[in-house]
Order: sequence, then C-alpha cells, then structure tokens
Amino acid sequence: MLKSQQQFSRRQHWPTPTEVKPSHIEGQGLFTKVSLRKRQKIGEFTGERITQREGRKRAKTKKWIAIVEINNTLAIDATRETTGFRFMNHSCSPNTFMRIIDERAEFYALHPIKAGTELTVDCHPSHHNGTLPCQCRSATCRGLL
Repeated sequence: MLKSQQQFSRRQHWPTPTEVKPSHIEGQGLFTKVSLRKRQKIGEFTGERITQREGRKRAKTKKWIAIVEINNTLAIDATRETTGFRFMNHSCSPNTFMRIIDERAEFYALHPIKAGTELTVDCHPSHHNGTLPCQCRSATCRGLL
C-alpha cells in the first residue's frame, strides 16, 4: 500500500451500519445492524467543536449530555446531531470503548457483538459528577453517573 493510501485509510471514517431506536436502558439507543469483531472500529463521535469550558457550561443545563471532552481545551457537543453516537447509552458493563485520537473520539468493540445489539459505553467519570441515577441494570452497576 502506498503511503498516501495508508494515510487516507487511517483517517477516513467508514461507519458501521447502525440505527437509533428505543432502548431498554434510557430513551433512544444506538444499535448495530451487523456483527462486530473484538476491537473493530465502529465509528466516530461527531458534533460541534467547542472549548472544554463551553462544554462544561452547557453540561450544567442538561439532563442528557452528549458532550465528549477531547483534551484540556477541546470538546465535541453532539446535542444537535440527529443520528449516531450521541444516542449511545451508558453501561457500567459496556460493550464498546472510546479512544481519543488526533482530536477525534472513536468507538471500538470491546468484544464480539451480535447484530441487533445496543451499543453501550462506560461514561464514568461524567459531567453528572455522581448525581444522576444509573439506568444500565448491569450486575456491576455503580448506581450513579
């Protein structure tokens, strides 16, 4: 593979087919339409790029927070997004994990995931600072976000 092709394939986002539908955890959830391999990239959190300070200010006024802090100065607010990872619910026993790479938040499968499964991520610690009751119902639930 040529160097330019390597850079393109590494930076290009090929999203996994997903759908937003009612969740047994909370409101709407993000579900995979295809089976996923362990450590397979699922997709990227997208939204408005704002300062970390603005993100924390906005988070104080919301019950459902769709803000990811990328570093000490940058955050992504997906509140206005209509599809995608803003609908991913928290679980104390998640099936995905998030990695921050080059000022992007990417999601990967923690283990093989069957098609039709709701995708979840551990949002701890969160902007709720331990004040929001957790709804995940997992055996290892911490009780609060």
